[in-house]
Amino acid sequence: MKANLAALAIGALFGLGLAVSGMTNPAKVLGFLDITGRWDPTLAVVMGAGLLVNLIGYRLTLGRPGPAFSPAFQIPTRKDIDMPLIVGAVLFGLGWGIGGFCPGPAIAALGLGGFHGDAAAEPRVVVFVLAMLVGMALYAVTVGRTRK
Repeated sequence: MKANLAALAIGALFGLGLAVSGMTNPAKVLGFLDITGRWDPTLAVVMGAGLLVNLIGYRLTLGRPGPAFSPAFQIPTRKDIDMPLIVGAVLFGLGWGIGGFCPGPAIAALGLGGFHGDAAAEPRVVVFVLAMLVGMALYAVTVGRTRK
């Protein structure tokens, strides 16, 4: 129960950070991806700050004898680059570039009822999240059962 409450609090903090920084607005993402036009570096600033804070927090956390709400730290061990990773990264990039949404900001935008008061954008957010869930389900029933 404590682990779920901690995850809820951390997720809310993450969503708040996305909303405050304006990253729930797909125009910000598309502006960042437009490197030959009117490039918007704000996503890079948010990513850089997030990485710096995470780097410090990760090092401090791993210095502890163990996690607060779990028996052991769960650290990924796979470091190989295989075809499913490459294909998944390309598909993710296509969806991100076309829709302007990343999964986290899209879900945060749902909680905002769109993004930054743009009521016309709400249907796009709902459609994106639903399509994302359908894609995840399709993967789970096809490829996901055979991949570890």
